[in-house]
Amino acid sequence: MSEDPIRMVDVASKPISYRMAEAVGELILEPRTIAQIQDRTVKKGDVLTVSEIAAIQAAKRTSDIIPLCHQIPLSSVQVSFDVLEDRVRAICQVVANHTTGVEMEALVGVSTALLSIWDMVKYLEKDEQGQYPHSRIDGIRVTKKIKE
Repeated sequence: MSEDPIRMVDVASKPISYRMAEAVGELILEPRTIAQIQDRTVKKGDVLTVSEIAAIQAAKRTSDIIPLCHQIPLSSVQVSFDVLEDRVRAICQVVANHTTGVEMEALVGVSTALLSIWDMVKYLEKDEQGQYPHSRIDGIRVTKKIKE
């Protein structure tokens, strides 16, 4: 075990600058589940709208989830989805004017969007034993980062 104390990085002396980060990830689903998402016939309601709101809320609360993240006043959180034949791709772009980056906020946003989708469609994805043999979250990563 390390003797070093755990601490937030002090960013007080860093200048405020424009920060943008974009993260992407995918939820692999059965084509029949994708069809219900597109037809808006999922029992819990409009999957993509609920998941967009969940992602925005999560991005704004990243410092409550990730212990050493700074509280960052976000200027913008934009969430979009690409619904493909066997997956939903979520993209979360976060913007702030601050002393530290917003990559974690984008990653938390996209992760939460995908988890929210899974929660809403899980009853469609279960097999006879109640397992999820096909469903998986994949490829979560930061695709863009800007500091100006």
